[in-house]
Amino acid sequence: MERQLLTIFFILFFFIGCQQLEIKEPKSIELDFQEDPEQQVVKDVTYSDIWEYIVQNNVKNEVVLTEQILSYMNVHLKDLDKFEEYLNDSYYFMYFVINELEKNNLPIELSILPYIESNYDPFSISSSGAVGMWQFMPRTGRLYNLNKSWWNEDRHDPYKSTEAAVSYLKYLYQRFDKDIYLTLAAYNAGPSLVDRRISQNKRKEDDSDFWSLNLPSQTKNYVPKYLALRELIFNSEEYGLKMPKIPYDSVVEKIVIDGQVEILALSEFLEIKPELLYKLNAGYTKWASAPEDKSIFFIPKEKYAQFVSQENPFNSINNINWITHTVKRGDNLWDLSIKFDTEVNIIKEVNYLNNDILSINDTLLIPLSKTKSNDFIPYQMYIVSEGDTLWGIAEKYNLDVEDLAKMNSLNKNEYLQLGQQLSIGNKNIYRNIESRKRTILYSVKQGDNLFKISELFDVTIKSIEEINNFNQATLMPGQIIKIAIRAF
Repeated sequence: MERQLLTIFFILFFFIGCQQLEIKEPKSIELDFQEDPEQQVVKDVTYSDIWEYIVQNNVKNEVVLTEQILSYMNVHLKDLDKFEEYLNDSYYFMYFVINELEKNNLPIELSILPYIESNYDPFSISSSGAVGMWQFMPRTGRLYNLNKSWWNEDRHDPYKSTEAAVSYLKYLYQRFDKDIYLTLAAYNAGPSLVDRRISQNKRKEDDSDFWSLNLPSQTKNYVPKYLALRELIFNSEEYGLKMPKIPYDSVVEKIVIDGQVEILALSEFLEIKPELLYKLNAGYTKWASAPEDKSIFFIPKEKYAQFVSQENPFNSINNINWITHTVKRGDNLWDLSIKFDTEVNIIKEVNYLNNDILSINDTLLIPLSKTKSNDFIPYQMYIVSEGDTLWGIAEKYNLDVEDLAKMNSLNKNEYLQLGQQLSIGNKNIYRNIESRKRTILYSVKQGDNLFKISELFDVTIKSIEEINNFNQATLMPGQIIKIAIRAF
């Protein structure tokens, strides 16, 4: 059944700071999905901001605004300041998204899609397990080479996930004959389900456009949400909207650093908040990049000159060779060697282990990669003899008794057992561990719990509870908590 094109007229109402749209007469707007060779974008034109670029470089195709679309528009118009902040969430990423869409000959207005998916939040995690700015599920992520390791989660990476998402959208766009609505529906519900619904309608000799399909309610709402946001962005002046200033230019620079990099050390040198550095590099899920030959980071463009200055301490190869790990139930040396990219015999040598048995709550010093520097044994072992006390041993080796106790997870007034092994040696090693304990801020995501967060940062639940003075373990999305990361 052919849908008649209608004409819609909107009246803007301002009441106690809010706008409410109502339908007087239907009015049509136009979308842009044609691929006319004569309408190629002229790249040397200057644009005042990214919004002007999107609006000026669209191709037209008519669509009708419905009451459902209007209702979603009104949700945004109830708080214009909040809506401006919402749009500004794309500040660091939208230019990259648009460039990837253009490379793949896709409508650049699909850069709106991450607003619907995640509010352009690379940290976003849904209750169903979808992750990142584009909300990739694990299986789809793997199909598009978004990998996960102890150090990385590519679905969180705003740049890698964008490349994958655009490739996926290109596939869907071609599979559904360049029908933008079916492409969006398939992105939300999966292409197989959309195909089945199309086949069902064709067997019944019904129309098989998006609006005629029997799709899940979430998917039926998905496209109207997209169109509502598109209408507000493309006609912002008509609705009295103040658009955030996002330049039509990259606001980040890609840098490559030799070796492994501690994220907080990089943020301190560049004098930017660690939360921002984590946001731009959300694929790094731990306190540092992976122990590899090269580390790739994105930094704010205005910090690039500082990075390439002679004072840059990252000009030389960065080796972060050790971390501490508290043994948990189920841990074994084989799994730990794989997890931390090292070898069982090195872990045993560093920690003076005579066998493969680990004790729960013991602290291990773990080399992070198979490098020559990992041959260095930073601890000596002392065997407790009759009459020994912590105070006496600390004095003998020129250690503070508090350091010696903490080093061995003991109370400083605790009695020692004959034959007990104590880690001693270079007192600066342990003090270095303690000095490199860093507290970071973490924004709780949907579906998070203390166990998941403790696994993510390799810390204990108890340490999270203590540093945050939790009276109860209930976490709320958006809640900011502190996490003390053990690393050096």
